[in-house]
Amino acid sequence: MTKQNIFLAGGTGYMGARLIAALLQRGHNVRALAREESEQKLPAGCTPIIGNALDKNSYLNQIQPAETFVHLVGVSHPNPSKAEQFRTIDLASVQNSVPAAVAAGIKHFVYVSVAHPAPVMKAYWQTRAECEAIILASGLNATILRPWYVLGPGHRWPYVLAPMYWLFERLPATRETAQRCGLVTLTQMINALVNAVENPMQGIRILEVTQIRQFK
Repeated sequence: MTKQNIFLAGGTGYMGARLIAALLQRGHNVRALAREESEQKLPAGCTPIIGNALDKNSYLNQIQPAETFVHLVGVSHPNPSKAEQFRTIDLASVQNSVPAAVAAGIKHFVYVSVAHPAPVMKAYWQTRAECEAIILASGLNATILRPWYVLGPGHRWPYVLAPMYWLFERLPATRETAQRCGLVTLTQMINALVNAVENPMQGIRILEVTQIRQFK
C-alpha cells in the first residue's frame, strides 16, 4: 500500500470524521477542509484547512500536495423539504471543488453521490446526478459511489424495511430498483471509500449499492 496525501471536504460530518480516522490509522496523510468553528470536530492527527466548501478560493492554494480529493459535502438528513439546499450546498460545493481539484493537479477525485434514478427524493438524486456530470466533464480520474441509505449509529430506522427489501429484490418487477436503492452499512461505505482512495482509478469508476456491499 502506498502512503497517500489526501485532501478531504466534508470531514466534520457523519461519514467524514470516521473516514479520516480510518485513513489516518492506515498511515495516510489527511488534510481536511473545515470552517473555523467546526475545526475541533476533526479527528486528531488530521491537518485542518480553514475554508469554505462553497468558495474554492478559500482553500485552492492549500490542496497540494494531495494526490486524491475526497468530496463528502452535502446536506445532512436529506428530505424533500430541502430541495433548495441541495442546489445551494451539494451542487454549489461540487461546482467549486471540481475546478479547484483540476487546478491543483489532483490525480483522483472521490465523490459520494446517491443511487439514481430513484422513485422518491427526485430533487436530491437529480442534483447529485448534475454533480456527477460536472465531474465527468472535468476530465478528472474519479471514483463515484452511489449509496441510497447508509445504516449506522443514529441511522437505524430503515432496518424495519429490510423484510420489504428482501421481498422486492426477489420479484422480477421490482428487483432492479430494490437493488439499486438498497441499504448499505456505514462500515461498508467507509471500507469502500478507503479502497477507492488506495486504488486510484484511471478513468471513471462507479460503485453502485451492490458493489459497495462487497466491502464488509
